[in-house]
Amino acid sequence: MTERAAPFYCPYCGDEDLRPSEQGHGAWECRACNRAFQLKFLGLLARGLTPGPPAGGER
Repeated sequence: MTERAAPFYCPYCGDEDLRPSEQGHGAWECRACNRAFQLKFLGLLARGLTPGPPAGGER
């Protein structure tokens, strides 16, 4: 089993004092702002990556 990536900072206050939560997979607690949040991977986009227009307006 591979390890999952951990968030680097709280999405609410930006602090880095995060701990895994007992609420379940992907749940984290921020000790600075006292909030809990959950991260969830939704899936890949069906269209995938498509090249955008060139930078600088060149064609």
